Amino acid sequence: MIDEAQFAALAGKGHNRIPLVREVLSDLDTPLSVYLKLADGPYTFLLESVEGGANWGRYSIIGLPARRVFSFRAHTLTVLEEGAAIQTREVADPLAEVERLRAEYRVPHLPDLPAFTGGLVGYFGFESIGYIEPRLANWTRADQLGTPDILLVLAEEVAVFDNLKGRLYLIVHADPARPHAYARAQRRLDALAHHLRQGGAAYPQPVHGAPLDERDFKSAFTREAFEAMVERCKEYIRAGDVFQVVPSQRLSVGFNARPVDVYRALRALNPSPYMYFFDLGDTQIVGSSPEILARVTHGKVIVRPLAGTRRRGATAAEDAALEAELRADPKERAEHLMLIDLGRNDIGRISATGTVKVTDSFAVERYSHVMHLVSEVEGSLRPGTSYMDVLRATFPAGTLSGAPKIRAIEIIQELEPFKRNIYGGAIGWMGWWGDADAAIAIRTAVIAGGRLHVQAGAGIVHDSDPAAEWEETMNKGRALFRAVAEAVRGL
Repeated sequence: MIDEAQFAALAGKGHNRIPLVREVLSDLDTPLSVYLKLADGPYTFLLESVEGGANWGRYSIIGLPARRVFSFRAHTLTVLEEGAAIQTREVADPLAEVERLRAEYRVPHLPDLPAFTGGLVGYFGFESIGYIEPRLANWTRADQLGTPDILLVLAEEVAVFDNLKGRLYLIVHADPARPHAYARAQRRLDALAHHLRQGGAAYPQPVHGAPLDERDFKSAFTREAFEAMVERCKEYIRAGDVFQVVPSQRLSVGFNARPVDVYRALRALNPSPYMYFFDLGDTQIVGSSPEILARVTHGKVIVRPLAGTRRRGATAAEDAALEAELRADPKERAEHLMLIDLGRNDIGRISATGTVKVTDSFAVERYSHVMHLVSEVEGSLRPGTSYMDVLRATFPAGTLSGAPKIRAIEIIQELEPFKRNIYGGAIGWMGWWGDADAAIAIRTAVIAGGRLHVQAGAGIVHDSDPAAEWEETMNKGRALFRAVAEAVRGL
Protein backbone atom coordinates (compact mmCIF):
# COMPACT_ATOMS: atom_id res chain seq x y z
CA MET A 1 0.00 0.00 0.00
CA ILE A 2 1.34 3.43 -0.94
CA ASP A 3 1.73 5.86 1.94
CA GLU A 4 1.39 9.60 1.56
CA ALA A 5 5.14 10.18 1.23
CA GLN A 6 5.41 7.61 -1.55
CA PHE A 7 2.38 9.20 -3.21
CA ALA A 8 4.11 12.56 -3.20
CA ALA A 9 7.32 11.03 -4.55
CA LEU A 10 5.46 9.42 -7.47
CA ALA A 11 3.73 12.71 -8.20
CA GLY A 12 7.13 14.38 -8.25
CA LYS A 13 8.23 11.97 -10.98
CA GLY A 14 5.52 13.29 -13.31
CA HIS A 15 2.77 10.72 -12.77
CA ASN A 16 -0.63 12.38 -13.10
CA ARG A 17 -2.69 9.38 -11.95
CA ILE A 18 -1.56 7.21 -9.05
CA PRO A 19 -3.39 4.00 -8.15
CA LEU A 20 -4.28 3.53 -4.50
CA VAL A 21 -5.32 -0.01 -3.66
CA ARG A 22 -7.32 -1.68 -0.91
CA GLU A 23 -7.24 -5.48 -0.85
CA VAL A 24 -10.23 -7.07 0.85
CA LEU A 25 -11.38 -10.64 1.46
CA SER A 26 -14.33 -11.34 -0.83
CA ASP A 27 -14.79 -15.08 -0.70
CA LEU A 28 -18.56 -14.77 -0.12
CA ASP A 29 -19.04 -12.54 -3.16
CA THR A 30 -19.05 -13.15 -6.89
CA PRO A 31 -17.97 -10.73 -9.61
CA LEU A 32 -21.64 -10.19 -10.45
CA SER A 33 -22.63 -9.45 -6.84
CA VAL A 34 -19.72 -6.99 -6.57
CA TYR A 35 -20.89 -5.31 -9.76
CA LEU A 36 -24.43 -4.97 -8.38
CA LYS A 37 -23.14 -3.58 -5.06
CA LEU A 38 -20.60 -1.10 -6.38
CA ALA A 39 -21.20 -0.33 -10.02
CA ASP A 40 -24.80 -0.91 -11.11
CA GLY A 41 -25.60 2.17 -13.25
CA PRO A 42 -24.53 4.20 -16.30
CA TYR A 43 -20.99 3.98 -17.70
CA THR A 44 -20.09 0.85 -15.79
CA PHE A 45 -18.95 -2.58 -16.93
CA LEU A 46 -18.21 -6.14 -15.92
CA LEU A 47 -15.60 -8.24 -17.75
CA GLU A 48 -15.21 -11.97 -17.05
CA SER A 49 -13.59 -14.91 -18.80
CA VAL A 50 -13.86 -18.68 -19.09
CA GLU A 51 -10.66 -20.38 -20.23
CA GLY A 52 -10.61 -23.57 -22.24
CA GLY A 53 -14.39 -23.75 -22.30
CA ALA A 54 -14.56 -24.91 -18.68
CA ASN A 55 -12.62 -22.85 -16.10
CA TRP A 56 -13.31 -19.29 -15.01
CA GLY A 57 -10.34 -17.00 -15.67
CA ARG A 58 -8.42 -15.76 -12.67
CA TYR A 59 -9.41 -12.10 -12.83
CA SER A 60 -12.77 -10.39 -13.34
CA ILE A 61 -12.91 -6.62 -13.79
CA ILE A 62 -15.70 -4.40 -12.49
CA GLY A 63 -15.72 -0.83 -13.75
CA LEU A 64 -17.29 1.66 -11.33
CA PRO A 65 -19.22 4.64 -12.76
CA ALA A 66 -16.83 6.46 -15.08
CA ARG A 67 -16.56 10.20 -14.67
CA ARG A 68 -15.18 10.74 -18.18
CA VAL A 69 -16.32 9.15 -21.46
CA PHE A 70 -15.00 9.57 -25.01
CA SER A 71 -17.47 9.16 -27.88
CA PHE A 72 -16.63 9.30 -31.60
CA ARG A 73 -19.19 9.68 -34.39
CA ALA A 74 -17.48 9.91 -37.77
CA HIS A 75 -14.70 12.44 -37.07
CA THR A 76 -16.42 14.23 -34.18
CA LEU A 77 -15.15 13.56 -30.66
CA THR A 78 -17.46 14.32 -27.76
CA VAL A 79 -16.04 14.25 -24.25
CA LEU A 80 -18.59 13.59 -21.50
CA GLU A 81 -17.99 14.49 -17.88
CA GLU A 82 -20.48 13.18 -15.30
CA GLY A 83 -22.80 12.39 -18.22
CA ALA A 84 -22.77 15.90 -19.75
CA ALA A 85 -20.86 16.96 -22.87
CA ILE A 86 -18.01 19.27 -21.94
CA GLN A 87 -16.17 19.29 -25.27
CA THR A 88 -16.94 18.57 -28.92
CA ARG A 89 -14.31 18.84 -31.63
CA GLU A 90 -13.34 17.45 -35.00
CA VAL A 91 -10.38 15.07 -35.21
CA ALA A 92 -8.62 14.04 -38.41
CA ASP A 93 -7.65 10.55 -37.20
CA PRO A 94 -9.83 9.11 -34.40
CA LEU A 95 -7.53 6.14 -33.78
CA ALA A 96 -4.53 8.42 -33.34
CA GLU A 97 -6.66 10.53 -31.01
CA VAL A 98 -7.50 7.44 -28.91
CA GLU A 99 -3.80 6.70 -28.52
CA ARG A 100 -3.14 10.34 -27.62
CA LEU A 101 -5.88 10.25 -24.98
CA ARG A 102 -4.48 7.06 -23.47
CA ALA A 103 -0.97 8.51 -23.38
CA GLU A 104 -2.19 11.58 -21.46
CA TYR A 105 -2.44 9.44 -18.34
CA ARG A 106 0.96 8.74 -16.82
CA VAL A 107 0.50 5.98 -14.26
CA PRO A 108 3.26 4.21 -12.32
CA HIS A 109 3.55 0.46 -12.86
CA LEU A 110 3.39 -0.91 -9.33
CA PRO A 111 4.38 -4.49 -8.42
CA ASP A 112 2.00 -7.24 -7.30
CA LEU A 113 -1.08 -5.84 -9.03
CA PRO A 114 -3.24 -7.45 -11.74
CA ALA A 115 -2.40 -6.73 -15.38
CA PHE A 116 -5.33 -4.31 -15.61
CA THR A 117 -5.81 -1.62 -12.98
CA GLY A 118 -7.44 1.00 -15.19
CA GLY A 119 -7.35 2.56 -18.64
CA LEU A 120 -9.72 2.91 -21.58
CA VAL A 121 -12.54 0.37 -21.83
CA GLY A 122 -15.30 0.10 -24.41
CA TYR A 123 -15.84 -0.71 -28.06
CA PHE A 124 -14.83 0.08 -31.63
CA GLY A 125 -17.84 -0.44 -33.90
CA PHE A 126 -17.54 -2.26 -37.22
CA GLU A 127 -17.75 1.00 -39.17
CA SER A 128 -14.50 2.13 -37.51
CA ILE A 129 -12.87 0.46 -40.51
CA GLY A 130 -13.53 3.77 -42.26
CA TYR A 131 -10.86 5.37 -40.05
CA ILE A 132 -8.34 2.82 -41.33
CA GLU A 133 -9.36 2.45 -44.99
CA PRO A 134 -10.80 5.69 -46.44
CA ARG A 135 -12.57 3.95 -49.32
CA LEU A 136 -14.76 2.20 -46.73
CA ALA A 137 -15.72 5.41 -44.89
CA ASN A 138 -18.98 6.20 -46.68
CA TRP A 139 -21.63 3.84 -45.34
CA THR A 140 -24.93 4.65 -47.03
CA ARG A 141 -27.06 2.06 -45.23
CA ALA A 142 -29.53 3.05 -42.51
CA ASP A 143 -28.18 3.46 -38.97
CA GLN A 144 -30.85 1.52 -37.08
CA LEU A 145 -29.18 1.66 -33.65
CA GLY A 146 -27.57 5.10 -33.68
CA THR A 147 -24.66 4.10 -31.44
CA PRO A 148 -21.32 5.96 -31.61
CA ASP A 149 -18.63 4.48 -33.86
CA ILE A 150 -16.27 4.35 -30.87
CA LEU A 151 -17.16 4.68 -27.19
CA LEU A 152 -14.55 4.41 -24.45
CA VAL A 153 -14.91 5.05 -20.74
CA LEU A 154 -11.95 6.20 -18.69
CA ALA A 155 -11.74 3.54 -15.99
CA GLU A 156 -10.18 5.29 -12.99
CA GLU A 157 -12.08 3.35 -10.32
CA VAL A 158 -12.21 -0.41 -10.70
CA ALA A 159 -12.64 -3.51 -8.62
CA VAL A 160 -10.54 -6.46 -9.76
CA PHE A 161 -11.80 -9.81 -8.49
CA ASP A 162 -9.22 -12.55 -7.97
CA ASN A 163 -11.24 -15.71 -8.51
CA LEU A 164 -8.36 -17.91 -7.34
CA LYS A 165 -7.78 -16.27 -3.96
CA GLY A 166 -11.30 -15.00 -3.30
CA ARG A 167 -9.90 -11.51 -2.83
CA LEU A 168 -10.85 -8.19 -4.32
CA TYR A 169 -8.61 -5.28 -5.25
CA LEU A 170 -10.39 -1.94 -4.93
CA ILE A 171 -8.41 0.53 -7.04
CA VAL A 172 -8.90 4.30 -7.12
CA HIS A 173 -6.65 6.45 -9.28
CA ALA A 174 -5.89 9.75 -7.63
CA ASP A 175 -4.95 12.92 -9.51
CA PRO A 176 -2.11 14.45 -7.47
CA ALA A 177 -2.90 17.89 -8.91
CA ARG A 178 -6.18 17.97 -6.97
CA PRO A 179 -6.17 19.27 -3.36
CA HIS A 180 -5.99 16.54 -0.71
CA ALA A 181 -5.86 13.89 -3.46
CA TYR A 182 -4.39 11.18 -1.24
CA ALA A 183 -6.86 11.67 1.61
CA ARG A 184 -9.83 11.88 -0.77
CA ALA A 185 -8.83 8.62 -2.47
CA GLN A 186 -8.44 6.88 0.89
CA ARG A 187 -11.90 8.03 1.95
CA ARG A 188 -13.30 6.72 -1.31
CA LEU A 189 -11.67 3.32 -0.68
CA ASP A 190 -13.10 3.33 2.84
CA ALA A 191 -16.58 3.96 1.44
CA LEU A 192 -16.29 1.20 -1.16
CA ALA A 193 -15.03 -1.33 1.38
CA HIS A 194 -17.85 -0.37 3.75
CA HIS A 195 -20.44 -0.78 1.00
CA LEU A 196 -19.12 -4.26 0.23
CA ARG A 197 -19.55 -5.28 3.86
CA GLN A 198 -23.21 -4.24 3.98
CA GLY A 199 -24.43 -7.67 2.88
CA GLY A 200 -26.24 -8.69 -0.29
CA ALA A 201 -26.76 -6.43 -3.25
CA ALA A 202 -30.04 -4.56 -3.13
CA TYR A 203 -31.77 -6.29 -6.01
CA PRO A 204 -35.41 -5.69 -6.91
CA GLN A 205 -38.01 -8.36 -7.47
CA PRO A 206 -37.87 -10.08 -10.87
CA VAL A 207 -39.47 -8.30 -13.79
CA HIS A 208 -41.84 -10.65 -15.59
CA GLY A 209 -42.79 -10.14 -19.23
CA ALA A 210 -44.65 -12.07 -21.88
CA PRO A 211 -42.87 -15.37 -22.69
CA LEU A 212 -40.44 -15.22 -25.60
CA ASP A 213 -38.82 -17.76 -27.90
CA GLU A 214 -36.64 -17.43 -30.97
CA ARG A 215 -39.68 -17.07 -33.25
CA ASP A 216 -40.33 -13.68 -31.62
CA PHE A 217 -37.00 -12.34 -32.93
CA LYS A 218 -37.66 -10.65 -36.26
CA SER A 219 -34.90 -10.64 -38.86
CA ALA A 220 -34.04 -7.85 -41.24
CA PHE A 221 -34.34 -10.60 -43.89
CA THR A 222 -36.80 -13.27 -44.78
CA ARG A 223 -35.08 -16.64 -45.01
CA GLU A 224 -35.43 -16.47 -48.80
CA ALA A 225 -33.82 -13.02 -48.92
CA PHE A 226 -30.90 -14.15 -46.76
CA GLU A 227 -30.32 -17.18 -48.97
CA ALA A 228 -30.44 -14.90 -52.03
CA MET A 229 -27.75 -12.74 -50.39
CA VAL A 230 -25.62 -15.86 -49.95
CA GLU A 231 -26.05 -16.66 -53.63
CA ARG A 232 -25.00 -13.11 -54.52
CA CYS A 233 -21.86 -13.56 -52.40
CA LYS A 234 -21.10 -16.78 -54.29
CA GLU A 235 -21.44 -14.89 -57.58
CA TYR A 236 -18.76 -12.47 -56.40
CA ILE A 237 -16.58 -15.42 -55.41
CA ARG A 238 -17.01 -17.06 -58.85
CA ALA A 239 -16.18 -13.73 -60.48
CA GLY A 240 -12.88 -13.63 -58.59
CA ASP A 241 -13.67 -10.59 -56.41
CA VAL A 242 -13.15 -12.47 -53.14
CA PHE A 243 -12.35 -15.90 -51.77
CA GLN A 244 -14.75 -15.51 -48.87
CA VAL A 245 -17.29 -13.00 -47.56
CA VAL A 246 -19.14 -13.00 -44.22
CA PRO A 247 -22.68 -11.59 -44.48
CA SER A 248 -24.86 -11.36 -41.39
CA GLN A 249 -28.42 -10.90 -40.28
CA ARG A 250 -29.80 -8.87 -37.38
CA LEU A 251 -32.69 -10.24 -35.32
CA SER A 252 -34.61 -7.91 -33.01
CA VAL A 253 -37.31 -8.12 -30.36
CA GLY A 254 -39.08 -5.74 -27.99
CA PHE A 255 -37.45 -5.82 -24.55
CA ASN A 256 -38.58 -4.49 -21.17
CA ALA A 257 -36.68 -6.66 -18.68
CA ARG A 258 -33.46 -5.76 -16.84
CA PRO A 259 -30.44 -5.91 -19.18
CA VAL A 260 -28.20 -7.30 -16.43
CA ASP A 261 -30.56 -10.29 -16.17
CA VAL A 262 -29.68 -11.20 -19.77
CA TYR A 263 -26.05 -11.26 -18.68
CA ARG A 264 -26.88 -13.38 -15.64
CA ALA A 265 -28.63 -15.94 -17.85
CA LEU A 266 -25.98 -15.84 -20.57
CA ARG A 267 -23.02 -16.44 -18.23
CA ALA A 268 -24.78 -19.60 -17.01
CA LEU A 269 -25.89 -20.79 -20.46
CA ASN A 270 -22.85 -20.00 -22.58
CA PRO A 271 -19.66 -19.23 -20.60
CA SER A 272 -17.00 -18.02 -23.04
CA PRO A 273 -13.47 -16.57 -23.14
CA TYR A 274 -14.95 -13.06 -23.22
CA MET A 275 -17.99 -12.33 -21.07
CA TYR A 276 -19.04 -8.68 -20.82
CA PHE A 277 -21.80 -6.41 -19.64
CA PHE A 278 -21.72 -2.67 -20.35
CA ASP A 279 -24.25 -0.12 -19.16
CA LEU A 280 -23.66 2.93 -21.33
CA GLY A 281 -26.67 4.93 -20.26
CA ASP A 282 -29.14 4.66 -23.11
CA THR A 283 -27.49 1.49 -24.49
CA GLN A 284 -26.48 -1.78 -22.86
CA ILE A 285 -24.21 -4.44 -24.35
CA VAL A 286 -24.32 -8.07 -23.24
CA GLY A 287 -21.95 -10.61 -24.75
CA SER A 288 -20.23 -13.97 -24.54
CA SER A 289 -17.71 -13.84 -27.36
CA PRO A 290 -15.49 -16.83 -28.03
CA GLU A 291 -13.00 -14.96 -30.20
CA ILE A 292 -10.06 -12.61 -29.66
CA LEU A 293 -9.59 -9.74 -32.07
CA ALA A 294 -6.06 -9.13 -30.76
CA ARG A 295 -4.36 -9.36 -27.38
CA VAL A 296 -1.10 -7.63 -26.45
CA THR A 297 0.82 -8.79 -23.38
CA HIS A 298 4.37 -7.62 -22.65
CA GLY A 299 5.03 -6.86 -26.31
CA LYS A 300 3.57 -10.08 -27.72
CA VAL A 301 0.49 -9.94 -29.97
CA ILE A 302 -1.91 -12.88 -30.34
CA VAL A 303 -4.83 -13.48 -32.68
CA ARG A 304 -7.01 -16.62 -32.64
CA PRO A 305 -8.96 -17.20 -35.87
CA LEU A 306 -12.21 -19.01 -35.17
CA ALA A 307 -14.00 -20.39 -38.22
CA GLY A 308 -15.74 -23.64 -38.94
CA THR A 309 -18.93 -24.42 -37.03
CA ARG A 310 -21.14 -27.33 -36.07
CA ARG A 311 -24.09 -27.43 -33.70
CA ARG A 312 -23.65 -29.33 -30.44
CA GLY A 313 -24.90 -32.92 -30.31
CA ALA A 314 -27.76 -34.05 -28.12
CA THR A 315 -25.58 -36.89 -26.74
CA ALA A 316 -21.86 -37.37 -26.16
CA ALA A 317 -21.72 -39.78 -29.10
CA GLU A 318 -23.46 -37.38 -31.44
CA ASP A 319 -21.22 -34.53 -30.22
CA ALA A 320 -18.10 -36.58 -30.99
CA ALA A 321 -19.46 -37.48 -34.43
CA LEU A 322 -20.14 -33.82 -35.20
CA GLU A 323 -16.60 -32.91 -34.12
CA ALA A 324 -15.17 -35.58 -36.43
CA GLU A 325 -17.35 -34.29 -39.26
CA LEU A 326 -16.18 -30.71 -38.62
CA ARG A 327 -12.51 -31.68 -38.56
CA ALA A 328 -12.85 -33.65 -41.80
CA ASP A 329 -14.98 -31.15 -43.75
CA PRO A 330 -12.83 -29.85 -46.65
CA LYS A 331 -14.90 -26.68 -46.97
CA GLU A 332 -14.48 -25.82 -43.27
CA ARG A 333 -10.76 -26.66 -43.29
CA ALA A 334 -10.11 -24.58 -46.41
CA GLU A 335 -11.98 -21.62 -44.92
CA HIS A 336 -10.12 -21.94 -41.64
CA LEU A 337 -6.71 -22.23 -43.31
CA MET A 338 -7.41 -19.09 -45.33
CA LEU A 339 -8.13 -17.22 -42.08
CA ILE A 340 -4.95 -18.52 -40.43
CA ASP A 341 -3.03 -17.09 -43.39
CA LEU A 342 -4.93 -13.80 -43.06
CA GLY A 343 -4.04 -13.66 -39.36
CA ARG A 344 -0.38 -14.30 -40.14
CA ASN A 345 -0.39 -11.53 -42.72
CA ASP A 346 -2.17 -9.07 -40.42
CA ILE A 347 0.16 -9.42 -37.46
CA GLY A 348 3.17 -9.76 -39.74
CA ARG A 349 2.68 -6.07 -40.61
CA ILE A 350 3.40 -5.01 -37.02
CA SER A 351 5.69 -7.78 -35.73
CA ALA A 352 9.46 -8.12 -35.76
CA THR A 353 10.81 -10.14 -38.67
CA GLY A 354 10.83 -13.86 -38.05
CA THR A 355 8.65 -13.80 -34.92
CA VAL A 356 5.24 -14.68 -36.41
CA LYS A 357 4.26 -18.31 -35.83
CA VAL A 358 1.19 -20.52 -35.58
CA THR A 359 1.18 -21.90 -32.03
CA ASP A 360 -2.03 -23.95 -32.25
CA SER A 361 -4.06 -25.08 -35.24
CA PHE A 362 -7.41 -26.73 -35.96
CA ALA A 363 -8.34 -27.24 -32.30
CA VAL A 364 -12.03 -27.64 -31.46
CA GLU A 365 -13.66 -25.49 -28.78
CA ARG A 366 -17.17 -26.22 -27.50
CA TYR A 367 -19.83 -23.76 -26.38
CA SER A 368 -23.43 -24.26 -25.32
CA HIS A 369 -24.98 -24.49 -28.78
CA VAL A 370 -22.05 -24.70 -31.23
CA MET A 371 -18.47 -25.94 -31.58
CA HIS A 372 -15.76 -24.21 -33.60
CA LEU A 373 -12.37 -24.81 -35.19
CA VAL A 374 -9.81 -22.44 -33.67
CA SER A 375 -6.11 -21.69 -34.20
CA GLU A 376 -3.63 -19.28 -32.62
CA VAL A 377 -1.08 -16.99 -34.26
CA GLU A 378 1.41 -14.86 -32.36
CA GLY A 379 4.22 -12.41 -33.02
CA SER A 380 6.54 -10.02 -31.16
CA LEU A 381 5.63 -6.39 -31.75
CA ARG A 382 8.17 -4.07 -33.26
CA PRO A 383 9.41 -1.45 -30.77
CA GLY A 384 7.18 1.62 -30.58
CA THR A 385 4.07 -0.21 -31.77
CA SER A 386 0.87 0.87 -29.99
CA TYR A 387 -2.40 -0.99 -29.68
CA MET A 388 -3.91 1.40 -32.21
CA ASP A 389 -1.27 0.16 -34.67
CA VAL A 390 -2.39 -3.39 -33.83
CA LEU A 391 -6.00 -2.38 -34.43
CA ARG A 392 -5.14 -0.86 -37.80
CA ALA A 393 -3.49 -4.13 -38.84
CA THR A 394 -6.14 -6.55 -37.60
CA PHE A 395 -9.49 -4.72 -37.69
CA PRO A 396 -12.03 -5.95 -38.44
CA ALA A 397 -11.37 -9.65 -38.06
CA GLY A 398 -11.28 -11.66 -41.25
CA THR A 399 -13.78 -14.03 -39.64
CA LEU A 400 -16.32 -11.16 -39.65
CA SER A 401 -15.47 -9.72 -43.08
CA GLY A 402 -13.79 -12.15 -45.47
CA ALA A 403 -10.78 -12.19 -47.77
CA PRO A 404 -9.46 -10.09 -49.34
CA LYS A 405 -10.76 -7.99 -46.49
CA ILE A 406 -11.44 -4.62 -48.14
CA ARG A 407 -13.35 -6.00 -51.12
CA ALA A 408 -15.31 -8.32 -48.82
CA ILE A 409 -16.38 -5.34 -46.70
CA GLU A 410 -17.47 -3.46 -49.82
CA ILE A 411 -19.74 -6.40 -50.64
CA ILE A 412 -21.11 -6.36 -47.08
CA GLN A 413 -21.80 -2.63 -47.45
CA GLU A 414 -23.74 -3.37 -50.62
CA LEU A 415 -25.78 -6.33 -49.40
CA GLU A 416 -26.64 -5.77 -45.73
CA PRO A 417 -29.55 -3.37 -45.06
CA PHE A 418 -28.15 -1.65 -41.95
CA LYS A 419 -24.89 -0.45 -40.51
CA ARG A 420 -23.45 -3.14 -38.27
CA ASN A 421 -22.70 -0.72 -35.42
CA ILE A 422 -21.16 -2.70 -32.53
CA TYR A 423 -21.54 -6.15 -34.14
CA GLY A 424 -18.31 -7.41 -35.69
CA GLY A 425 -16.23 -4.67 -34.07
CA ALA A 426 -14.01 -4.92 -30.99
CA ILE A 427 -14.87 -4.82 -27.28
CA GLY A 428 -12.22 -4.72 -24.59
CA TRP A 429 -9.64 -2.71 -22.69
CA MET A 430 -6.38 -0.82 -23.14
CA GLY A 431 -4.24 -0.52 -20.04
CA TRP A 432 -2.00 2.31 -19.00
CA TRP A 433 1.25 0.59 -20.01
CA GLY A 434 0.55 -0.83 -23.47
CA ASP A 435 -1.12 -4.16 -22.72
CA ALA A 436 -4.59 -4.58 -24.20
CA ASP A 437 -7.19 -7.24 -24.87
CA ALA A 438 -10.18 -7.08 -27.19
CA ALA A 439 -12.81 -9.58 -28.24
CA ILE A 440 -14.67 -9.62 -31.51
CA ALA A 441 -18.21 -8.39 -30.82
CA ILE A 442 -20.10 -11.57 -31.67
CA ARG A 443 -22.64 -13.57 -29.63
CA THR A 444 -23.58 -10.11 -28.40
CA ALA A 445 -26.88 -8.37 -27.70
CA VAL A 446 -27.32 -4.61 -27.97
CA ILE A 447 -30.23 -3.12 -26.05
CA ALA A 448 -31.43 0.35 -27.04
CA GLY A 449 -34.73 2.16 -27.39
CA GLY A 450 -36.79 -0.63 -25.86
CA ARG A 451 -35.51 -3.26 -28.28
CA LEU A 452 -32.86 -5.95 -28.12
CA HIS A 453 -30.79 -6.82 -31.18
CA VAL A 454 -28.74 -9.95 -31.90
CA GLN A 455 -26.62 -10.31 -35.03
CA ALA A 456 -24.88 -13.35 -36.50
CA GLY A 457 -23.02 -14.10 -39.71
CA ALA A 458 -21.74 -16.99 -41.80
CA GLY A 459 -18.55 -17.37 -43.83
CA ILE A 460 -19.46 -17.88 -47.50
CA VAL A 461 -17.09 -19.68 -49.88
CA HIS A 462 -17.62 -21.07 -53.38
CA ASP A 463 -19.42 -24.26 -52.31
CA SER A 464 -21.52 -22.86 -49.45
CA ASP A 465 -25.09 -24.11 -49.09
CA PRO A 466 -27.42 -21.10 -48.53
CA ALA A 467 -29.86 -23.09 -46.39
CA ALA A 468 -27.03 -24.34 -44.16
CA GLU A 469 -25.61 -20.82 -43.81
CA TRP A 470 -29.00 -19.52 -42.63
CA GLU A 471 -29.13 -22.28 -40.04
CA GLU A 472 -25.57 -21.48 -38.92
CA THR A 473 -26.55 -17.89 -38.12
CA MET A 474 -29.52 -19.15 -36.11
CA ASN A 475 -27.36 -21.65 -34.20
CA LYS A 476 -24.96 -18.85 -33.29
CA GLY A 477 -27.81 -16.76 -31.92
CA ARG A 478 -29.54 -19.46 -29.89
CA ALA A 479 -27.65 -19.01 -26.61
CA LEU A 480 -28.70 -15.35 -26.63
CA PHE A 481 -32.28 -16.19 -27.62
CA ARG A 482 -32.48 -18.48 -24.58
CA ALA A 483 -30.81 -15.95 -22.27
CA VAL A 484 -33.26 -13.24 -23.30
CA ALA A 485 -36.20 -15.60 -22.81
CA GLU A 486 -34.98 -16.44 -19.29
CA ALA A 487 -34.44 -12.78 -18.42
CA VAL A 488 -37.93 -11.86 -19.59
CA ARG A 489 -39.45 -14.77 -17.69
CA GLY A 490 -37.80 -13.41 -14.53
CA LEU A 491 -34.68 -14.74 -12.79
